[in-house]
Formats: sequence, C-alpha cells, structure tokens
Amino acid sequence: MAGFVGVLVSDPWLQGQFTQVELRTLKSRYISIKNESGRVTVGDLPPMFAKLKAFSEMLNVDEIRVILGESCTNMEEEIDFESFLRAFLNLQARATAKSGSSKHASSFLKAATTTFQHTINVSEKSSYVAHINSYLGEDPFLKKYLPMDPGTNALFDLAKDGVLLCKLINVAVPGTIDERAINTKSVLNPWERNENHTLCLNSAKAIGCTVVNIGTQDLVEARPHLVLGLISQIIKIQLLADLNLKKTPQLVELVDDSQDVEELLGLPPEKVLLKWMNFHLKKAGYDKQVTNFSSDVKDGEAYAYLLNALAPEHASPSTLDAKDPKERANMVLEQAEKLDCKRYLTPSDIVEGSPNLNLAFVAQIFQHRNGLSTDTKKISFAEMMTDDTQTSREERCFRLWINSLGTATYVNNVFEDLRNGWVLLEVLDKISPGSVNWKHASKPPIKMPFRKVENCNQVIKIGKQLNFSLVNVAGNDIVQGNKKLILAYLWQLMRFTMLQLLKNLRYHAQGKEITDADILNWANRKVKKAGRSSQMESFKDKNLSTGIFFLELLSSVEPRVVNWSLVTKGETDEDKKLNATYIISVARKLGCSIFLLPEDIIEVNQKMILTLTASIMYWSLQQQAGDSETGESTDLDASPVGSANGENDKVLASEISDLSINDAASDGTPSQQLGKDESSQEVENTGPSSNSENGITIEGSPSTENEKASTHVEGGGRDTE
Repeated sequence: MAGFVGVLVSDPWLQGQFTQVELRTLKSRYISIKNESGRVTVGDLPPMFAKLKAFSEMLNVDEIRVILGESCTNMEEEIDFESFLRAFLNLQARATAKSGSSKHASSFLKAATTTFQHTINVSEKSSYVAHINSYLGEDPFLKKYLPMDPGTNALFDLAKDGVLLCKLINVAVPGTIDERAINTKSVLNPWERNENHTLCLNSAKAIGCTVVNIGTQDLVEARPHLVLGLISQIIKIQLLADLNLKKTPQLVELVDDSQDVEELLGLPPEKVLLKWMNFHLKKAGYDKQVTNFSSDVKDGEAYAYLLNALAPEHASPSTLDAKDPKERANMVLEQAEKLDCKRYLTPSDIVEGSPNLNLAFVAQIFQHRNGLSTDTKKISFAEMMTDDTQTSREERCFRLWINSLGTATYVNNVFEDLRNGWVLLEVLDKISPGSVNWKHASKPPIKMPFRKVENCNQVIKIGKQLNFSLVNVAGNDIVQGNKKLILAYLWQLMRFTMLQLLKNLRYHAQGKEITDADILNWANRKVKKAGRSSQMESFKDKNLSTGIFFLELLSSVEPRVVNWSLVTKGETDEDKKLNATYIISVARKLGCSIFLLPEDIIEVNQKMILTLTASIMYWSLQQQAGDSETGESTDLDASPVGSANGENDKVLASEISDLSINDAASDGTPSQQLGKDESSQEVENTGPSSNSENGITIEGSPSTENEKASTHVEGGGRDTE
C-alpha cells in the first residue's frame, strides 16, 4: 500500500466534519470531474452526488439540483474543493432530515445553513474586535487605530501590515516575538509588510496554532475568513493558557489517583475545561453531563448552576426559574459580569450554541473564579507529576514541530499522545513517504494493548531502517511512556528531517549526505566571508550564549535583516536574553520555522543550537537554489560565476560539497559530541531522501512578496489540491 497522504482542508470546522477516508473519497470524485472537463461547476454535482450511497436512496438528481440551486442559482459557476465539501454537507443534512434519522445530526449541526461561499460569523468577529480593543487599546503603536468598530472592516484593514497579528500573539503568549523585530512604520513597503507576516506566521506556529494553506500574500490581502481563523486560534490559546497542571496545580482536585493525573496531563485544554465544569456542576446537583460548548449549554441551565456554585454571593434563584432560554442567558451574563468576566458573547450566542464563543466564556469564568481548593498536599503531588524544565522544553519543541507538519492528528502532550504509535507513524510517513505499512497499523481509538505495541514496533523498525540509534529499544518502551526514549527518538526524527531537507536542496552535490559538521562549517564560512570575526567551535560552544555569532550569521545571509543598533555585547544575563529573543524573532522574520526558546541559546542547548543553525542554512540555500535556477549569481563564497548554467550549479555546490571533513576527528565535531550525549542516542543518518515538498516545513520558507510562505494558517479558503 502506498504511503498515507492526509487531505488537508483549510477551514478547521469543515475538516472536522469528515474522516480522512471520506475526504480522500470525495477528493477523488472532485478530481475525476475536473480531469474530465477541466473544471468543476455546480451543474456537475447532481448526477455525481446521486450515485453516492449517502444520497442514492433519499434524493434523486432533480431533488439534488433543486437543493443546490437554493444556494447557487448559476449552475455554470465554478467551485473549488471546499465548496464541493460544503455542498456535500448541505445535501447530507437534507437527506438526514428527510429520513428522520439522527445518526449525523450532531456531527452536522449547522450543515443545513452551509453555503458554497466562506461565511463570516458576525458575532465571533464582534467578540474578537472587543478582545483586541481591550487588550491592545493602550499599545503605543496601535492605540491611534483603536478602538475599532466591529460593524466595519477596520479589523481587516488594520491586519494588512502584520503589526496587529504580531502583537496579538504576544498578548496570547508574552515574549514570543521581540517587538523590536516588528516593522512599525506608518507606511510599510511590500518587503517590510511581507516580513511582518512571515514573522507572524512562524510565530503562530511556535505557540501552537495549526497552520495550513495560507501565505503572506493572503494576510496582506486580509482575506476575512483566514484572518478570523488565525485570530480565533490565537485568542483561544490565550484563554486556555492556564488549563494545565504546571500553571494551575489545583486542577489535580479533578482526579482521584496518580493514574487519573497522567490522563489529565494528556487531555487537550478544552477537555480539561469541560472536566472542570462538570466537576463543579456535579457538586452543585446538576444531573446532566456537559460534553460540548454548543448544544449542551444552549438552554443556559448549566451556566446558572456553575455560577451559583462558584459565586454564591451573586446567586439568584430567578436565573433557574426563568422559562425563556434567552432571558436566562441574559441573567447568566449579568451574573458573570459581576466576576469581571468580559462579554465574549450575547444571549443569542448562548441560545444558538456558538462553540467558540461559549468556550471563551467558560474559560473567562475559570480565569476569574476556578473554585478549586488550595490543598497543599494535592498541589505538591501535582507539582511532582510535572516534568523538569529541560524535559518540558524539549517536549514543547517536538510537540510544536509535529503539529507544524500538517499531520491529521493534533498533539497536545507528546508523552501521552504518542504512546499508541499512530502519530509517530503519521510523522514517519510525512518525512519518509511510503515507509509505513498502513495495512499493519491500527488507528485510534485502540482498545487492545497489543495493537498499540504493533504500531510502536513498526515505528522502531522504520527508525532502524533510517539508521537511528535504537539499541535495546522496543515498541513497548513507547507504549509505556518512557520519556527519555521518546525524546531521543523524536530528536533523531527531527534531525533526520533537517538533514534530508538540506540534502534535497543540494541536488548539485551528487547525493553526498549532509552531516552536522557540514552545517557547522557552512556557518563558520558564511560568517567569515562576511568579514566578521566570530566562529563556532561546536554546537555546545559556550561563547554562543552571547548570541553575537547567530546575529552575524543572520546578517551574512541577509544583510538588511539585523538592526545592529539593537544588539548588545551579551556580557550580562540580561543582555544575553535580549540578544537571544531578538535572534529568534529575526530568524522567523527571515522565514525560518523554529521552535526553540531564548533559554536554549543562553544555556547553549546543543540540539536546539543545531536546529537553529540548520534552519538558517536551509533558508539561505533555498534562496540560492531559486536564484541559481534563474541564472543569478548569489554566492560570494565561491569563485567568480560564469554565465553558463553549469557554472551556476557549481556556485551552490561549493557551499558545502568542497568541504573535506573528518566526522570523528575532534571533540569540536558535532556528530561526535551528539553521540556522547546520552539522551540523544543517535548516529549518522543515511536513510532515504524525503521529498521536501510534502508539507514538511521544519526549517523555513520563502519570504518574497509574491511567493507563498510554506507556513499556512488553519481556517483558510484555498483548495488543497
């Protein structure tokens, strides 16, 4: 069986309505029509849909044509794949209603009102505008544009230069972007605007936003559904930031024993919020279970019980006595305002079951009054269950990296979500297409333990085929959640991906494998040729903590990207922190997709230092590869370039292939040092080359005005063919 390729849909809600099997089936139908006639129109759909089992017994061709005509009167109108999916959902809802079946009722709650066009939820837009007005109203740069009127397009106009989105990311996760790296002139040129959006997209990935199918140009044009999709994710991350044991150890009160604590650690924030809500509702005597932020809270009863339990001083029996759901919803919001909860939604939003706004509302209540005990014994136990700083940082890095690859499964906790082996198989198939035998893989939910072991055994088998160092490591070690081994495997996976991406760019070098030492020597040569004096002896060179070398390296690959007036000498801890923060933002602004923290540079974490250097190298060679294809000379490191294409090829190849390296010659050789690092457990990778266009955006993307950045934002509207 060929390697599994997930079909990605830019609208997250739309993606969630289908399984991958359904998406692949519908995609093949869509492409079949397109291949036959060159395009897909509304008029092409009725005969095709009528043949599908889902509709064949309930709707005939004429009925389907009438239903589609309600949303689109022009049968010759061309539609993209997402519009095709929306038409399918519309028909499915109508077929379900006609049959009286409730099988798909909850799954397609709003399907009946779905149209071919991307719609903007006015209530959500108003809430996001209010949120931005509240949190960024006093920002030195933005305050002249705020407050915005939610009834206008001011939000989209302000988003066009990228400053608003960058600053909103910093509100969600403070310190993510060094604001000195944001271009904040009153009028930005296209290059500066593009830099801001590149910085925004790479930083959004670095805080956990799911990023698919959008480039910098989409943000420059401020396409409404894409901008709102990104803003929604950023605000959600902000509101759910405290819903974990590390930030709120009191959450341990929600569980009874250590096994339940492990389960709690693996839950996504939304599930933790539901668990917290049901914990208080049960104590308050509410006999229903809330399983979502939509249909289960529409009548307002759950909110009334929750607020009465958390804030009895503001409780009113009239809230529960109210017969009209809208009246009760209004009383609930008035009660919440007494706790200083911002109005993220209206009574209508509660009654209509708006999932995003209801989630935001409950998160606000949690932030202001979580009602959990301060039992010191339980809190101490919770703190013991959380990881040490280094392990936590590595888990964060690998989690964000995996989520950036565009795999079908979103990872909330590496140590819990990877234990069944499925996510690792998805990642392996991304970076080494065709390596996974999906016939021998079991998809979650997996009830039989031996199926998990089978998945993980295949993960280990593929790792060995890729020459990972996995001595005495078995699939059961992953199933058991051995953190050290999981981190070691993920590091080798990430490193393999980086080296393969670099190798793929060096198509002139006759297949020579890239080594850690190649990366080290490339960086030193680049800095030296730029007339700078800094050199890096190894990826654990303590002198790197000042940050000067990386700033000189960034400046050597793009002279205009570093503002040297902002750079410190890096002599004090504070100066080092300033430089490290600036390095990460400048690299992302350039187009590098990186997931390290300033502390990784200050403490010279050799793994993260290697990923940073490789990402800069990848971006640099990527630009040169593009320029060499157009016959332009871009490399000053090589001998003078002639006009012939063969000479241009030599330019790029000379970047690395002329180096003569003894990989085990000295302690300064990175591959030897990493071999000494017990936790890395890795050897030189010489596995098969992976296609760099598989959506693997580990280390950077083009950042020209008219090219798409390889970072993409979930919530978009471009077809993913």
